[in-house]
Amino acid sequence: MSPITLPSPSAAAPSTTYTINMIKDEVRHLVDTGVVSRQQPLYVLCEFIPPREWVCVETELERCEYLLRDQIGDLMANECWESD
Repeated sequence: MSPITLPSPSAAAPSTTYTINMIKDEVRHLVDTGVVSRQQPLYVLCEFIPPREWVCVETELERCEYLLRDQIGDLMANECWESD
């Protein structure tokens, strides 16, 4: 499995900023493709995000009050279901 790369807001910026929405979009893609499941803890995402970027992702998750032991499904909690 190859690591994912979150889009960098600016290549020239010394520190990269990742929004929670950017992270959610990438996580949703990983779940939709079956790479990770909703029941796994958030810390498994570090396997798919390069270490340099993981620090920024982890900081944003903590800023939004997510714990690395929380389930991936907690991050995706605001999904809309087309059919029940």
